[in-house]
Amino acid sequence: MTLTKTEEQLMKLLWDHGKSTVSNLIERLPDPKPPHSTISSVVRILEKKGFVDHETYGRTHAYFPLVSKSEYSKSTLSKMIKSYFDGSVENMVSFLVKEKDIDTKDLKKWLDQLESK
Repeated sequence: MTLTKTEEQLMKLLWDHGKSTVSNLIERLPDPKPPHSTISSVVRILEKKGFVDHETYGRTHAYFPLVSKSEYSKSTLSKMIKSYFDGSVENMVSFLVKEKDIDTKDLKKWLDQLESK
């Protein structure tokens, strides 16, 4: 399942800072700060999607991630490879080399490091 830009921004805060209230999340967002009701709605959507859960302290909810950053990254990358590179990692790497996003020397070095592990 994919996240909107705002959902992803809030998930990054939860991954980086752990359990947080809506007020904590708003404090960490850049200015201009969105309304409390907006962030509260987005967090509840994340909860419905299964990305977060909460603990209740009186009238306050502290939200925490159920999906790890690495799980989400893996899923997102996999979808991108399927959608844009015909499911081929080789096609993706070839594209990145052609676009000069990856230097072939760096790629060889990374591959050598992976093989030595």
